[in-house]
Amino acid sequence: MISNVRFAFLSLLLVASLQAQVPQTPSDVKGPFEPRSDVAPFTEFRLVRAPSADSLLLKKGDRLAIIGDSITEQKMYSRIMETYLTVCVPQFDVTVRQFGWSGETAEGFARRMENDCFRFKPTVATLFYGMNDHRYRPYDPENGQWYRDNYSTVVRGLLGAGARVVIGSPGSVGKVPGWTKSDAFSLQDLNLNLATLRNIDIDIAATEGVRFADVFWPMLEADHGARQRFGADYAVPGKDGVHPGWAGQLVMAYCFLEALGVDGDIGLLTVDLATSKASGSDGHTVTGFKDGVVNIRSTRYPFCAEGDPDSDNSIRSGMTLVPFNEELNRLTLKVTGGTAAKYKVTWGPTSKSYSADELAEGINLAADFVINPFTDAFKKVDEAVAAKQNYETRQIKTMFHGPEFQAAPDTVVAVTETVRQPLADAIATSFVPVDHQIRIEAE
Repeated sequence: MISNVRFAFLSLLLVASLQAQVPQTPSDVKGPFEPRSDVAPFTEFRLVRAPSADSLLLKKGDRLAIIGDSITEQKMYSRIMETYLTVCVPQFDVTVRQFGWSGETAEGFARRMENDCFRFKPTVATLFYGMNDHRYRPYDPENGQWYRDNYSTVVRGLLGAGARVVIGSPGSVGKVPGWTKSDAFSLQDLNLNLATLRNIDIDIAATEGVRFADVFWPMLEADHGARQRFGADYAVPGKDGVHPGWAGQLVMAYCFLEALGVDGDIGLLTVDLATSKASGSDGHTVTGFKDGVVNIRSTRYPFCAEGDPDSDNSIRSGMTLVPFNEELNRLTLKVTGGTAAKYKVTWGPTSKSYSADELAEGINLAADFVINPFTDAFKKVDEAVAAKQNYETRQIKTMFHGPEFQAAPDTVVAVTETVRQPLADAIATSFVPVDHQIRIEAE
């Protein structure tokens, strides 16, 4: 029998749902809850505290499936992730396929996951649903249960197929999308609904024993902060309110990479000016050091991004909205043993000045040098990743769901794989060692 306290709690939830004054937290989603923000747009949100990734989920040789709706089919956050996994953590030898499908819900993927995904035997998968599932309207319990049931089915299906799973929450919206053709609800109503689905996702992750990626809250906070810094036209969730440009896509990729548990240590280069010795960590071999010039051969790259730091369609701008460089992209240079108070560090075409104390503490080359010796090599890998992911959309959406497939599925799979394989091979061949040098001069 339900307790009086629990009954009262359910009643309050129903009232809240009708009045849309607080986010609707289903009664079977337990706390603890995140502290409420005192920032005006966030005071109504009651969010379950997100679990943190306390270990590395990836294993050597993993086959990663990146799964989701039209935001995934944009092939932007998925491209960031694949390029990152290829060049920043090549020791894991992770291969990637993206399975984005415009307009899809978790129920839609549940219907196609065996046909489209399981045949490729993924060992790890990231899921990104909830946007279409929330139906662009205020929360209602019946739809919440439908979402829970279908997302749980997807998670269990992937687990049964032998994959480790990261269940991602939906992101936030930046405005009521024009396609809703309704003025019966507000932007806040939609985000409160998405916040509720996020809470449900945390509960699914706990129930099924899988990893959780919180995309909603970082995106909502990033959007609020970016509009304060860059102006009201800056839109982390995208100009249409739903489909982010590169800045928002970087935020999403950051959330999923964090959930995968990568530690962000791209490399450590140490220089002792007093003894004229230098060394590098795994992936970075010092090939010479003389007169303050360190020569290095690297088989791991930092994540490189150019672009307008003030634009919502710029990866470089997105890097300022979340601690991407600090937590996921650290190529550290430490210099000790000098006698000067300041030094000029030249890496590629750029020079910057640092105090001796800053260099002894360590500087992040990846964050400080936008254009660097890895820039061109990084672009070649990233372009190869884009070409492969573009074909994967055609392979899955067109070829695997066309009449030829219905007549001869094994043949269509074999033929499309012969087209895809050279594209995958091109990623590997474009990822080459980079020879570079760092010049350190007293000022």
